[in-house]
Amino acid sequence: MTQSRLRLDSTTNLPTVRSFDQLSRFLRGSGDDRECRQISDGMRRLAERIEAIILALRTNRERSTVAPLLVDLLTVLRAHRNQIVDLALPWRGLYEYGGYLQALTNFRVLIGQWLLDGGPRSAELLLTAEDFELVSWRTLGEGMLLIDMYEQWVGDADHAESGLGSLPEPQVQRAIRWWRKLRL
Repeated sequence: MTQSRLRLDSTTNLPTVRSFDQLSRFLRGSGDDRECRQISDGMRRLAERIEAIILALRTNRERSTVAPLLVDLLTVLRAHRNQIVDLALPWRGLYEYGGYLQALTNFRVLIGQWLLDGGPRSAELLLTAEDFELVSWRTLGEGMLLIDMYEQWVGDADHAESGLGSLPEPQVQRAIRWWRKLRL
């Protein structure tokens, strides 16, 4: 199997990204095909807005300051989600595709709830930088996993054969008949 491009943590031996800068480097490195580059660009736009919101929330949680940033993020998030929905069939066949799509949907719903919490007359959002950062990393992590698994799948597809061609002809014919019965 092709190796992941994510750096491994020496203690857990698992891939890790611990800053938005490392995320940007990962996203810049992906993109042998057009769709992969488009997803990376969309995630980069999300990460830029997320970082600005985290900085704003650490300074203050005033609705007048943070709410416009969240609404802007919603717009970028909606466009990115539509981009993911429009991906070609090989992407949709990956288990991670559904996970990322669900994470984007959940993130969008949470942003809407955060905007509504406390009511429009509340001067301060109830959202904290830590809560927002946690959900953001989870969402972006799902996207990174999707890209990484797709790149590994594409790398392995170049070298893999189905094995059907190496079977003797009677076994191939039995397999074809079996598949035809399933389709009836």
